[in-house]
Amino acid sequence: MRPFPENIFLKISVTSAIALSALLSSALAAQTPRLTISPTLPAPGAIVRMTLDATATPGDSIVAIDASMAGEPLHFIAAGAGSWHAIGGVPVDAKDSLVARAVVERLSGESDTLRVVLMLPRVEAPSSRPLVVDSRFTRPLDAATTARIERENMLAQEIGRHAHASPAMWTKAFRRPRASVITSLFGSGRLFNSKLTSRHLGVDFRGATGAPVLAANRGVVALADNFFLAGNVVYIDHGAGVVTGYFHLSRTLVAKGDTVGRGQKIGLVGSSGRVTGPHLHWNARYGAITVDPLDLVKLGGDWYSGPSPRLFQPPSGAPRRK
Repeated sequence: MRPFPENIFLKISVTSAIALSALLSSALAAQTPRLTISPTLPAPGAIVRMTLDATATPGDSIVAIDASMAGEPLHFIAAGAGSWHAIGGVPVDAKDSLVARAVVERLSGESDTLRVVLMLPRVEAPSSRPLVVDSRFTRPLDAATTARIERENMLAQEIGRHAHASPAMWTKAFRRPRASVITSLFGSGRLFNSKLTSRHLGVDFRGATGAPVLAANRGVVALADNFFLAGNVVYIDHGAGVVTGYFHLSRTLVAKGDTVGRGQKIGLVGSSGRVTGPHLHWNARYGAITVDPLDLVKLGGDWYSGPSPRLFQPPSGAPRRK
């Protein structure tokens, strides 16, 4: 019998090592969590969708996902085996880029830190709609009124931050609060008496005084009050960091602490506050960040909700983080 060449064992060993290395690399890649964000070039005030894919190894379950972006926590909801969904808000004044971070912790004590840089497009000056208004809308405000506006802005931000304390309360897609024509979109400029004064941070719906205003989704009324700029307002806390606001109402039909259903009548269109005529201004926040409420509608009913939306929960018996 002819002897094997001396280098055949070396070739077999090298081939086996390469195959083993490829197998281990493939297994490692399958276990390494991956965070993706869409859209990749979001507009100011956009709501972005995040998907975290993290395959748990047998006996080493994922016990925690700690994530944030733009200073706000992210709430991941189970979307299938090894997959979680979250949403985040892009501040209207953000420039160049944002960073989303997530730490995925496992039962063994091992953790993976993920970091995704979200590039922001260059934003042109907002398109403006000229308005001729009474001079009382453009003259400087006194110190007491300015202080009141600041307090009311801080209160609205605090309502947004508090919405992080509870899980998502909705089970269906967000809906528009009125079926009427939209007269002003989010981000458009406001040109008062030929002077660009502000960016519109909401969506305006046409409506006569007394027309119904409906809740965009299930939630708890966080505030029903009167503000200097927004007039009679209703804020609804939907949980998971999401709040919607309804401004310039002629009448509010709910009170703080009420649980409201999707499509429930919560107020009537009006012209209260600092406005020139009756309409509904619809506002939304993710935490303290003002976002485009129509982006909530675009989420649909099966991406960040479902028959029983579930925030990430550690498996039974897993140690809780302190």
